[in-house]
Amino acid sequence: MAGPATIVHEVRGDMAEVEKAIDAEVLTTVLARMADEISARFGNAPDLALVGIKQRGDLLAQRLSTLLATRLGRAFPVGSLDITLYRDDFESLSEQPVVGQTDIDFAIAGRTVILVDDVLFTGRTVRAALDELADLGRPARVVLAVLIDRGGRELPITADVVGHTLAVEPGGQVQVLLGELDGRDAVLLHRPREAGA
Repeated sequence: MAGPATIVHEVRGDMAEVEKAIDAEVLTTVLARMADEISARFGNAPDLALVGIKQRGDLLAQRLSTLLATRLGRAFPVGSLDITLYRDDFESLSEQPVVGQTDIDFAIAGRTVILVDDVLFTGRTVRAALDELADLGRPARVVLAVLIDRGGRELPITADVVGHTLAVEPGGQVQVLLGELDGRDAVLLHRPREAGA
């Protein structure tokens, strides 16, 4: 569980305030606990690999891979997925959507794949990632590991490993910041502005 939250009263568009739900120290602890759980439950899989969903799931997968190598005494391949072309709302995106690169330089078939994402919300991102993985090969098993589960599922998808659960009110947003991309580690909860505020 995260420690006491810090409230930062800050207006951003239609968001009334930003709450720091997890700071850098707690995020490090959460990732270590996730690595412990993955080690205990799936560490004996002979062909374990991690695949992160861009943009931040791939960074989390790299961090988890390092933690797992320390715990299990061996290195694990890490890949990344860009799921843009597999989104079920692809046709509603801009005329020139930004499509990144999927980078998996190992065979998926027959492996236990730890699929890593930063925030689990509706489940649609994970569905797209599973579709893309299936096009790349047939894993023996796919294990979903997420840093934050914020609820609000629209598809029957559940994470196997959850770092932290956040209760998010309708209209709220969860933002994960990682040092490699954002210059600092934190999880922010953006609360919606109250009507008439």
